[in-house]
Amino acid sequence: MQAEESFEESKMTHFHYRLITVAGLGTLFDSMDVGIISFVLAALIGAWRLDSLMVGVVGSISLVGMAIGAALAGTVADHIGRRKIFMLTLAVYSLATGLSAASLAVWMLILFRFIVGLGLGGELPVTSTMVTEFLPKKTRGRGIVLLESFWAVGWLVAALVAYLLIPRFGWRIAFLVGMLPALYILYLRRNIPESPRYLLRTGHVTEAARVMTMAAGHEVAAASLAAPVQAPRPRVSDLFRHGQSPKTVMLWILWTGMNFAYYGMFLWLPSVLVTHGYSLINSLKYTLIVTVVQLPGYFSAGLLVDRVGRKPVLVLYILLSAISAYLFGHAHGTEQILLFGSMLSFFNLGAWGVTYAYTVEQYPTMIRGTGSGWAMGIGRIGGIVGPFVVGVLLAMKFGLASVFGLFAVALVIAAMAVLVLGKETRGTALDEGES
Repeated sequence: MQAEESFEESKMTHFHYRLITVAGLGTLFDSMDVGIISFVLAALIGAWRLDSLMVGVVGSISLVGMAIGAALAGTVADHIGRRKIFMLTLAVYSLATGLSAASLAVWMLILFRFIVGLGLGGELPVTSTMVTEFLPKKTRGRGIVLLESFWAVGWLVAALVAYLLIPRFGWRIAFLVGMLPALYILYLRRNIPESPRYLLRTGHVTEAARVMTMAAGHEVAAASLAAPVQAPRPRVSDLFRHGQSPKTVMLWILWTGMNFAYYGMFLWLPSVLVTHGYSLINSLKYTLIVTVVQLPGYFSAGLLVDRVGRKPVLVLYILLSAISAYLFGHAHGTEQILLFGSMLSFFNLGAWGVTYAYTVEQYPTMIRGTGSGWAMGIGRIGGIVGPFVVGVLLAMKFGLASVFGLFAVALVIAAMAVLVLGKETRGTALDEGES
């Protein structure tokens, strides 16, 4: 037990930063893919003459795959280990992204985007779970927010690719650019070891000690580790037993509200600007400017999360996102669009960074992947509905004020769930409360 406490209290080492970088690059290309489809949709409206409802279907279908992928991958990772799923999900994503570039009709694009979603949805919870289980508790929040900040970089790369390449080479180039680097990250990940916490809880004490030594930068003897507890295999029903129900309900509401607002707002942003009179070039340029602000949003949350706490920072950033969404819906002219859009990006993406850190800290090791995966999977239902609802509302001639007002309400509900049901996890040991 002392060895485990020493591992918790150690400082971040070169190993931790390398792990965050390699894992984060995978997140970057995941984000790049999600961002690219929003820009591709703006191009396809003209190229394939898609109506608003079909744009909503194409934008939502990968989220259906993400919902299934997140729940399956998180659960399977608790059974066979984090590392195998860590590799498999990125491989599925890479292959399907390349196939998306070869789509000859909208039904082919829908099929490949669904498979992309399976890989993407599975990659995110397993990656955050695995990285969390390596990090010291004093800097765990900052480490996970840093990991998730790669999402903002990926969206920025997507905006650059869209702005610089799509107008010149067409929308297919965007998917090809997303596929090739992801294959290289898959190559890098082969040297990442299994989570030491998972190894220890499944009886692989010697291997757990070796990995802890590698990560902490000092020797951890196998004999000094606590004997593994023979825990039953995890089940989804465990998320509602032994005091886990409030956490699970809170996370499911949080993830549903955040996804509903995020995907509804950001997947449609370039297309909404096009339909409101801005050229494709200008809409991509404005979206690029708004996207740049995501990075300082992440970093600001990263500075606060280990000092102030997860819960207050998360609630504050979500509420400020809701206010920004309302203001964006009432924006007039380029200046207000850029100002309120930038505020929305800043606070919403900062909230996302804390959401990941907060989620993976809620459950004990043997159901951490299951709990995180199902929260993210259930939350994707909101992401599926969000873009589709925008398409329906725009087809019914509702204005931006109504659309973004709806997103503001969803964000307020998510914040209230955390405020009422959430508990602070700053500075707590990951396995605290595990039987």
